[in-house]
Amino acid sequence: MRFGGAAIFGLCSVVLLVACQHVPTVPTIKANISSDTQEQAKPHLQPPSAINQPPMPDGLRPCCAFGYDLKAKLAKVPVPFYKVNNVLDLEHLGRHRYNDSFWRGVSSVLSLSSEQLGMVYTRKGGFIDVAHVRDTADYSYYLFAQIYPRLGEAWTLKLSNELAERRIQFHAFSPPQTEAERYSMSVYLAAHLGYQLAVWHEIAQWYGYRSVPGFSEQISAFSPEDLYSNLLGARLAVTVLMQGQADSVKDFNRAMQGILPSALEQLDVQSAEKTRQVFDDINGTWWDKSQRVPEKFLVLKRHYVVASNRMPLLPEQETAVAHRLALPEVYAGYDLKTLASMQYWPTKKMAKLPIKDRPITTADFPMLLEQAEREASL
Repeated sequence: MRFGGAAIFGLCSVVLLVACQHVPTVPTIKANISSDTQEQAKPHLQPPSAINQPPMPDGLRPCCAFGYDLKAKLAKVPVPFYKVNNVLDLEHLGRHRYNDSFWRGVSSVLSLSSEQLGMVYTRKGGFIDVAHVRDTADYSYYLFAQIYPRLGEAWTLKLSNELAERRIQFHAFSPPQTEAERYSMSVYLAAHLGYQLAVWHEIAQWYGYRSVPGFSEQISAFSPEDLYSNLLGARLAVTVLMQGQADSVKDFNRAMQGILPSALEQLDVQSAEKTRQVFDDINGTWWDKSQRVPEKFLVLKRHYVVASNRMPLLPEQETAVAHRLALPEVYAGYDLKTLASMQYWPTKKMAKLPIKDRPITTADFPMLLEQAEREASL
């Protein structure tokens, strides 16, 4: 059977029309990146139903070391013909894909996914690692879905291991009376805890965590852009959740795809070419292009401040004003850090940590950060 040109054109038109009818609409959402946020839930919002609850994120997306066109070595042997581009621009962010599979993150790094990962440079927020933005947004969404139905109860949430066995201990308290306040408190508590998980990730990387056996991640710990990027992800999740744009994982994915460009535009995102130029300008001070992944001194500048009220690190030649970002510490009179506590229980993989015989808490972080900073200079 043969088709004439007109028939083929008509058939293609029908296929395209049907395909277009199934393309989900991506909402355009204006990101709220005011330094401090007082966002409130819309009336009558409900969390994802039991059938639509997001699964626990499967680890974190692979993120590259600071820099671009990075060369690598395996053990002590240089890997020829291999470079990590590591640079994105606003037009090539791709879709957001909730990270419920480790291999989904790997496919993003290899550019085999509709979701793209890498670095962008913004004049007001410095370098932004898109993988970190996406990861903390995902965890904030997941934690919200767990917290809201049990807000005010004493219970323990066990997460996947990351060097240590991660647990969140929720404490009993009398939550706010109105549904809107309960919803909003759940959002802010989830974002607070999602950011704390990101802080632990930086610590775990320094002290021996390896998502892929045999490959050290110490090189990526406390990079200049990491935690500001995580904080941005938490803030974007707050807006998406407060606006009721996360009834399902698919809805959340579309909302994140719609809101991320707005946030980067407000931070004055630059082109990929400009991002590479800024990397070149700070070669020798922030990073050393002659080094290979995973050599420690590929990254020369690290940031050991982990507070959720933070300024981005900007290169000294940047003339724009740095944009502060923060998460609320108090909501409706409740101190959020008293409502739940992070605990990191001992495992057999904690040999490099100075604390091995009891759970690590956020009270131990200053000591762990000081030791990491000392070791980085050796």
